[in-house]
Amino acid sequence: MMNIKKTRRDVHGVLLLDKPQGMTSNDALQKVKRLFNAKKAGHTGALDPLATGMLPICFGEATKFSQYLLDSDKRYRVIAKLGERTDTSDADGQIISTRSVNITQSQIEEALTHFRGDILQVPTMFSALKYQGKPLYEYARQGIVIEREARPITIYDNQFIQYDSTKHELTLEIHCSKGTYIRTIIDDLGELLGCGAHVIYLRRLQVSNYPIDNMITLDELQNEPMLMPVDSPLQDRPKVVLSESQGKDILLGRTVIVENSVSVETLVRIYQGQQFIGAGTQILNKLSPKRLISTS
Repeated sequence: MMNIKKTRRDVHGVLLLDKPQGMTSNDALQKVKRLFNAKKAGHTGALDPLATGMLPICFGEATKFSQYLLDSDKRYRVIAKLGERTDTSDADGQIISTRSVNITQSQIEEALTHFRGDILQVPTMFSALKYQGKPLYEYARQGIVIEREARPITIYDNQFIQYDSTKHELTLEIHCSKGTYIRTIIDDLGELLGCGAHVIYLRRLQVSNYPIDNMITLDELQNEPMLMPVDSPLQDRPKVVLSESQGKDILLGRTVIVENSVSVETLVRIYQGQQFIGAGTQILNKLSPKRLISTS
């Protein structure tokens, strides 16, 4: 009997998946892609298997704008176990040191002030950052330590939520820039407190300005939901509306002159009338295409 390959279909938009614990982001992506029978899909920034929460998945034309979600701010709820440090800085790793915990809430809140604003962070060895073509975690699993440069990140806020002194569990909410490793913040915080710490719970609450209420679990995907629109990865960018003739020029790769003027180069959303046609860069009153959707 011949196997008939199912034809994949064109799907366009963004799904805000509530990733379950214990699943890799890529496994979650592949499952969603199969459920939608979609031709093209990609996620916008991996979550660790331990972590749950918002994993935007872009379909079709929306994949062209996924980088802007990778570059966007994130918000997390994290629970740290104080007194134990692990090799991965989370509960999936091996405990490498155990220390007594004798700290107060005021000491915690004072320590948190060192993790606000513009700071430098050395990425964990258990990360997907590449060195000579291989992710760092592959070296780490072989016991090889690679020298890593500290990278600038921004912690807009780290809110103290609660501290359970019986279990030595600290709950925080962190709003941060792209490239921030929450595990590393917790590990560094534990060392500053002198007791060590690791992540036992991590949930991504928000990516960019997407609302938490729009997240959908894998179980809820059995009835195919409405997707966020293709232009939603650019929702916080200025909007420029062109005439039909200007839109045709942009779609042909040409620069057009617009009415308003900006003093610094700005990434904008471009519309031809009501129709979103892509992203562009504007400097003064000159608008040039950067990434366009297929309008066929």
